[in-house]
Amino acid sequence: MISSHLTLKQLEALVCVVDMGSFRKAAAVLGTTQPNISNRITKLETDLSIVLMHRDAGSVRLTARGEKLVSAARQVLRSAEVFWEAAARQDLIVDRLRLGVTELIACTWLHPFLRRFRAAYPSVSVELEVGLSAEISKKFSAGDIDLALQPEPFPSKGGGSLALGVYDYIWVASPDHLDEIGVPGDLDDILRSPVLTHGKHTLASGGLLKQAERRNLPVNQIVYSNSLASCVPMAVDGMGTALLPRALVKEQLNSAALVLIKCDWHPEPLRFFARFHKDRAARFVEVAASFAAEEAEKHE
Repeated sequence: MISSHLTLKQLEALVCVVDMGSFRKAAAVLGTTQPNISNRITKLETDLSIVLMHRDAGSVRLTARGEKLVSAARQVLRSAEVFWEAAARQDLIVDRLRLGVTELIACTWLHPFLRRFRAAYPSVSVELEVGLSAEISKKFSAGDIDLALQPEPFPSKGGGSLALGVYDYIWVASPDHLDEIGVPGDLDDILRSPVLTHGKHTLASGGLLKQAERRNLPVNQIVYSNSLASCVPMAVDGMGTALLPRALVKEQLNSAALVLIKCDWHPEPLRFFARFHKDRAARFVEVAASFAAEEAEKHE
């Protein structure tokens, strides 16, 4: 018979301290106090009669036995999730999903994804961060994000990932704006009037600047924005020609509020992935990644 001394909360505390690197951060993630986390691990060490980790000035170092037992603890926790799923009681999985997404996902299929995840895991709260891909990559690498929905490139391709599709860029403008400037024939024509696009630090804008430099074209009419979504109403209002992902303006194209413009240059398309830490992610994180892949496919 399995000893009743061992609890899932003890294993959860052990794994979380290792993943977060400190008792304080683990307590914040698990929604409890640092002394509580310390007590759980101390009790586990006492029951096992071994030392799992060394505490050094706020950081932790696993012992050799601790390394082996952390791996085993992850398997137990994942098996517990499988057990709840088999019982159709995912509502008993109480946790949180730290989700990082870029603006394009937030403006397209994020809401149906969140509704689906909420229906599957009603007791798992979602902490959402919408930001630039570079910022999401940093937090993902630091372990502050469990699931990142973002485009390439990212610093490391390690861990788990699922493809979310390819999003191409297009040139669009309002009918009123085209009446004013005429229909552009190529990039040279487009850059003679205001152009609305993402910030300078993005791949698309960087590619546009390089292409303009290569052709010796003016760039003083390019209007950069840290928000892709804000470019859409500006384009509809006739404030300029916009370089945007097609998925972001699908509704405006269908309603003819914006018109597709042919051009002899486009940025490289965005290739999106759902990224998670495969070696340590809870099972519900992997399930969330699969939900994201399915919702992305529906949106294509």
